[in-house]
Amino acid sequence: MKADELDEKFDAGEDISQYLDISNAKRPLQNQKRVNVDFPLWMVQELDKESRRLGVPRQSIIKVWLAERLQKAA
Repeated sequence: MKADELDEKFDAGEDISQYLDISNAKRPLQNQKRVNVDFPLWMVQELDKESRRLGVPRQSIIKVWLAERLQKAA
């Protein structure tokens, strides 16, 4: 399939996944490194309250909020 045909299918909202070979796909800058951070108890309690409200893990909230702050600062 030519690139312009693939573009047309994509632009039309069609599922193009069958045309892609993602067996060797990589996500740049997505390597993970574990870090330990100590938070005051009140902060953990507020994070837990927000995580219950949103129905997501505490770690997800921390990652999203940090990413937003880092993007804003950049």
